[in-house]
Amino acid sequence: MSRSISSRLSGFIPAITWLRGYQPSWLRADVLAGITLAAYLIPAGLGDASLAGLPPEAGLYACLFSGLFYWLFTSSRQTAITVTSAISLLVGATLAPISGGDPIRHASLAAATAILVAVLALLARLFRAGAIVSFISESVMTGFKCGVALHLMSTQLPKLCGFHGSHGDFWERTRYFVHHAEETNPASLAVGGVALAALLLGKRLFPRIPAALVVVVGGLLLGAFGGLEAHGVKMLGAVPQGMPVFSFHGLEWNDLNLLLSLAMACFLLGSVETAAIGRMFARKHGYRMNNDQEFLALAGANLAAGLGQGFPTSGGMSQSLVNESSGAKTPLSGFIASLFMLLVVFYLSAYLRFLPQPVLAAIVLAAVTGLLKIDALKQTWKFSRSEFAVAVTALLGVLGSGLLMGVLIGAILSLLLLIRRTMYPHTTELGRVPSTAYFADVIRHAGNQRVPGAFIFRCDGSVLYFNTDYVRERFFTLLAAHEPAPRVTVFFLGTVPLIDLAGVELLDEIRETLGERGIDFRLAEAHSVVRDTLRRAGFEKNYGPIEPDQTVDTVLRKYLPESN
Repeated sequence: MSRSISSRLSGFIPAITWLRGYQPSWLRADVLAGITLAAYLIPAGLGDASLAGLPPEAGLYACLFSGLFYWLFTSSRQTAITVTSAISLLVGATLAPISGGDPIRHASLAAATAILVAVLALLARLFRAGAIVSFISESVMTGFKCGVALHLMSTQLPKLCGFHGSHGDFWERTRYFVHHAEETNPASLAVGGVALAALLLGKRLFPRIPAALVVVVGGLLLGAFGGLEAHGVKMLGAVPQGMPVFSFHGLEWNDLNLLLSLAMACFLLGSVETAAIGRMFARKHGYRMNNDQEFLALAGANLAAGLGQGFPTSGGMSQSLVNESSGAKTPLSGFIASLFMLLVVFYLSAYLRFLPQPVLAAIVLAAVTGLLKIDALKQTWKFSRSEFAVAVTALLGVLGSGLLMGVLIGAILSLLLLIRRTMYPHTTELGRVPSTAYFADVIRHAGNQRVPGAFIFRCDGSVLYFNTDYVRERFFTLLAAHEPAPRVTVFFLGTVPLIDLAGVELLDEIRETLGERGIDFRLAEAHSVVRDTLRRAGFEKNYGPIEPDQTVDTVLRKYLPESN
């Protein structure tokens, strides 16, 4: 009985399994990776909290509490849970008009959003909805991330230059920045510029050194002893020390309806990003990642972040890469990173008030460079013009309509792209490969030979109710171009994985129409699932028995003997 309970728990908490087989030699690597990861998580939490319109400690709390629980449930060995720029900006931009300028209410709404994300992730796990993360195409994500990067730049450049930015979309912010560039504070620009250069060069020249932590420490020393405030450089301000007060002041039940769409967008972004990171590391290190299990990990992490007065979290690409490149062997590195952050929260957070604002802006801008995927856009252009159009549409959706609408546009575009491909499956005519019994595309490969007296049609996709009109049109269009009219037609079903009742009716309609013209209609290489569907729908009543292993060559030998 105890073994059965342990087995069930292991299914929900993978840490139970891998901790049993934990090797002592891994501990040093996980500890070093955890320390390095904490060095990146601390400034990321500080910077992204400002994007979310929250006090700096909210970012620390979100990373700390989510990290304390995520490692127990994740099936990925290297993915690091953190606040991300995209989700943080999404939270800040959406909650600002709802909170009405009340910081306490704003913080409560952000924490409640994290809890709602946890509920959505838990529901996704219960319904085993791991496949939904594949609905967002890579093209949409590429365009969305580029849009987020540009949007982030428009919010942080004024801070880097030492003057207030404006509200609104990317175009309004950019226009405001250009018109007010003369208000730049030279001291702020110098501090921010040096910090940005150090971050970018450090990442390139010394990838294993936590450049972000070095910049933060340097900024703190400069802010404390360099007299920057006398030159107009704004500081981070007081950062409370110790644990948060667990409360939700200013939150009403009606707010949950207002937060649901935001939570869905955060969940969608977080689950897609977390799954993408996990798949990347799983392929690289040769293990299997469970998408459904990652929902449970996200649920635990966001519930902890929300109760800890943080905001929604997800897997972070840059932080995960730091974790993996630092030698992390197991998710224990994430737990170790959280423990180090706990020390900061208890004993060191008060000293963060000396951190210059331009340094925080530089940290965010440096992180943005990982989102701006220009090479990915170029590759998408070379691969497919339609995919590129989808990516650009998602990008412009973010810039023109904001991040929340950008997420929704991306989701809709992904579904439309999927539906479009299913609605218009590739169809072609087949011909015999010379000197063989195989048949292949005769339109693209003129060397394949049409069989006199036969027309062989192939559909590369399921035949369903919403694409039967297209398949019918393509069938008769290709048939009409076949001169002289064939005596036998063969519908090749080897590339049709699924057929529904409308598809069965289409095949019966084609059989009847061709029968009136004196043309035999036969099926070839139907899979067992398709054969069973045809039988249940009564197709055999007029067609005859549907036999297995009926290749095109076998059908032609029987119904067109002279073709052999």
